[in-house]
Amino acid sequence: MITLYGIKNCDTVKKARVWLEQHGIEYQFHDFREDGLSRTQVRDWLAELGWETLVNRRSTSWKALSPQQRETMTEASALEAILDQPTLVKRPLLDLGHERHAGFSSSTYQSLFNRHTL
Repeated sequence: MITLYGIKNCDTVKKARVWLEQHGIEYQFHDFREDGLSRTQVRDWLAELGWETLVNRRSTSWKALSPQQRETMTEASALEAILDQPTLVKRPLLDLGHERHAGFSSSTYQSLFNRHTL
């Protein structure tokens, strides 16, 4: 099962959801705020993608961190920061079951779904 992680009111998440629906791709939506995130999920995402990819450094959540937190970010501190403030995750996070991708672009999604016959 494909899962799209994000928050409902994010414009980029909305674009990804529309793209998936227009292409007839079944998916489950998981809202960070409503459904939460587990330590195991976030740890696995960080191990696969790295904090530099997983954390949205243009978000208001990132800007709300102290300068020291931003300058000294590591996988371990990113884990704690994301668990405390899930909106730090670059949205949406697409989980195909065997791989994950942060962010959205129609060309990337097209390439992913052309490569993986569903």
